[in-house]
Amino acid sequence: MADTYDLIVLGSGPGGYVAAIRASQLGLKTAIVERERLGGICLNWGCIPTKALLRTSEVYHYMTHAADYGLKADNVGFDLTKIVERSRKVAGTLNAGVKGLMKKNKVTVVEGFGSLAGKGKLSVRQGDKTVELSAKHILIATGARARDLPFAKADGKRIWTYRHAMVPEVMPTKLLVIGSGAIGVEFASFYNDMGTDVTIVEMLPRILPVEDEEVSAFMEKRLTKDGIKIVTGAALEKIDSGANAVKATIKGKDGKSTTEEYSHVIVAIGIVPNTEEIGLETLGVATERGHIKVDGFGRTNVEGIYAIGDVTGAPWLAHKASHEGIVCIEKIAGQNPHPFETWNIPGCTYSRPQVASVGLTEAKAKEQGRDVKVGKFPFIGNGKAIALGEADGFVKTVFDAKTGELLGAHMVGAEVTELIQGYVVARQLETTEHELMETVFAHPTLSEMMHESVLGAYGRALHI
Repeated sequence: MADTYDLIVLGSGPGGYVAAIRASQLGLKTAIVERERLGGICLNWGCIPTKALLRTSEVYHYMTHAADYGLKADNVGFDLTKIVERSRKVAGTLNAGVKGLMKKNKVTVVEGFGSLAGKGKLSVRQGDKTVELSAKHILIATGARARDLPFAKADGKRIWTYRHAMVPEVMPTKLLVIGSGAIGVEFASFYNDMGTDVTIVEMLPRILPVEDEEVSAFMEKRLTKDGIKIVTGAALEKIDSGANAVKATIKGKDGKSTTEEYSHVIVAIGIVPNTEEIGLETLGVATERGHIKVDGFGRTNVEGIYAIGDVTGAPWLAHKASHEGIVCIEKIAGQNPHPFETWNIPGCTYSRPQVASVGLTEAKAKEQGRDVKVGKFPFIGNGKAIALGEADGFVKTVFDAKTGELLGAHMVGAEVTELIQGYVVARQLETTEHELMETVFAHPTLSEMMHESVLGAYGRALHI
């Protein structure tokens, strides 16, 4: 006889485990099914361990530039094995934390590969045996995985995905990063700071293509200054992987093809939703380009089946998945949450320097026919940034000229991934330029640049 629950969550990433916790808080008897490790890709192989690596490279950068701060650091080096061990330990600590949260909230954890087996039924394959579960509500939160090149599958030796790039056995000497989204730029930044010769290849006209054009241009200039070679508007034609190196043929924007040898390649060209073999066809769950189609409450076309997170489409972000999960569960529990929308989800890139944004870019706002006011304030005008030795970057704000609505904010520089939340809160509260101008910002802080950027949009900047 099947074990029966009010809710079964398939997948324990930031969407799945947060949904399970919220369900338990609302009195639903809940089980969560996970085939690998609690916490999913983000906690174990994505968001968290990559930030541990990036912190290491940031510290190493400061050590190798100690003289800039009046310090001496001789014979600076690193132990790659210990760098990886630290990253894995950080992930392990949080994995244990999720286990504790499941126990605290009385969520039953079922290990194995789950798939829909009929209306209200889920089968979990555990090696040679199968466990049957049943529930009125089943939430799919199976996430996504790295997309492979069709002509050069990742082998973990010379051609890597993000998972391989997080646990290198040797430090690459010459690295090709294919794709310049957040993942590609973060790994390029990490390996460049650790002394690797890095090249980024991007098929689109600019790196970080979803960001504001001024941010992209700044990052290309800054990363190039730091020693990263960037090739945009380029097509990867061929990769030949050998025992000791990889040969890559790249067609540039001028139409000419060149072949160069690299020690390793990281493929960062997007993701593929994990929808295979989970029984979607059994109940006729609708998909579009591989992603499960849902409404603003995570409901699919099949009653009792829900989906959240990367498996439902862009933006592919952990915090988006978590919030989707909360909205979905509260609706299931009979509450009245607002339907989930993507208009106010911040995006962050944890490279050096960092990039953060929310809302419309200047170009998108103008495409919508908006009359805009734009403010921009440089890090060099901020005392705290200069004191930190981090005077490169800027904060940009975009307002509707007629209503004063904050349409978007775009930032590049030290710690902007922490600063962006101020603008996210402001947009959630439907704040206008007036309230932001009247807000008092502490001095000296990096956040003062946010204030100055707002003032600048209306010709009132004080320190530039």
